[in-house]
Amino acid sequence: MKKDLTILYPVGQNLYVNVTNRCPFHCTFCLRQTMDTVSKEDPRSLWLIREPSVQEIINEFQKFDLNQYKEIVFCGFGEPSIRLYDIFDVCDFLKRKYKNPIRINTNGMSNLIWNKDTTKDFEGRIDIVSISLNHPDENKYQDLVRSKFGIQSHQAMLDFARDVKSYVKEVVLTTVDTTISKEEEARCQLICDNLGVTYRIRPFEA
Repeated sequence: MKKDLTILYPVGQNLYVNVTNRCPFHCTFCLRQTMDTVSKEDPRSLWLIREPSVQEIINEFQKFDLNQYKEIVFCGFGEPSIRLYDIFDVCDFLKRKYKNPIRINTNGMSNLIWNKDTTKDFEGRIDIVSISLNHPDENKYQDLVRSKFGIQSHQAMLDFARDVKSYVKEVVLTTVDTTISKEEEARCQLICDNLGVTYRIRPFEA
């Protein structure tokens, strides 16, 4: 496994932010189990030599023309909410200087990670929260994601989605294509309808 200090990396029209490799999940379908680079076109590894400081992340943004990008996305090869309050410091900087919508791709565990309700702190910082729903059944969900928090993780993720939508413009729950059945996808759609959030099926990328 090669390592680098890849903090920002473009994907399509968006600029992604890689702040940590730590994650409380060990998902069976996670791309980082089989690859370490950004893409075939970008040989830089997303495995970090070390976690960048807030100032290093801010400095990196100043090397890019953000007018070229549709969204700024906190994602990378780890669970970004592990560094949630560092991310919020970066968001505060970005909101002062730029107009790009800011998205976070998360497993929805920030309340368990921080042992408190974090959702209010998203207000004015994050515009879009994309949460990995993964499965409608809590037991099969745990089989897929292998959360260190155990069976409570599924309900914690749904509670987070319900609560954070009061503080951000858009909440999206996602599953990965080919990892669950069409009937299970229909159940996921019903969950999202009941929560009042958007459901999206992400393509599987081998």
